Amino acid sequence: MTTPSAVCPPPLPSTPPLPAGPGRARRAWIAGAVGVLLVALLAGAIWWLTRDDDNSPLAGRPRVTDSAAGLSYAVPQGWKRSDGKDLIKAFTSSITTSGPDGHGGAAVLAGRGGAVEESTLRRRTETAARSNAEFFYPDGTSTVEESRRTTVSGHPAYTVSLSARDDGGRAGRIRLTIVAQGAEQSAFLLGVSESLDPAMTREIDAVLADAAMR
Repeated sequence: MTTPSAVCPPPLPSTPPLPAGPGRARRAWIAGAVGVLLVALLAGAIWWLTRDDDNSPLAGRPRVTDSAAGLSYAVPQGWKRSDGKDLIKAFTSSITTSGPDGHGGAAVLAGRGGAVEESTLRRRTETAARSNAEFFYPDGTSTVEESRRTTVSGHPAYTVSLSARDDGGRAGRIRLTIVAQGAEQSAFLLGVSESLDPAMTREIDAVLADAAMR
């Protein structure tokens, strides 16, 4: 925040102001009341525009700050941060959770890549999402369920969600969001669910939607 410049006090009037009569007093009271109302409305509008979204499912949750990817993202209840030691080179941080019965878990992984032009975001994201589906669900099939533009902290981004099934019948979902970060690099968040559980899908979607540039 910049420091406001000093404001000079207004000059004193050359003659004392005349006392207000009854009519002028009423008009002054009305004008003052209207002024107070306008100030209150303005303050309310500023609060509404700047308030945190307390209704978000991730409001108040701890966050992973990934300096390498230039992203931060929330850790839902019951999820754990990875120490990063077991991650392959493509990823820079992750969070994981297990399914209710110990099976069918999920993960959100962050990483960085080369620069991506905004005009190629859709093609690059859809291609990368399918490639990840082939990696996590080999010799299977995948179906795009959602493909749309979005933004992350004002930066152009693209997100793709697809369902996948391998040749053994194991099914799950993948969501990938790629963020254009300028002329030098891009960042991504990849959500992988080893089940079709709607609750798990909603948690992954919420994490990616809540991501921010750091």
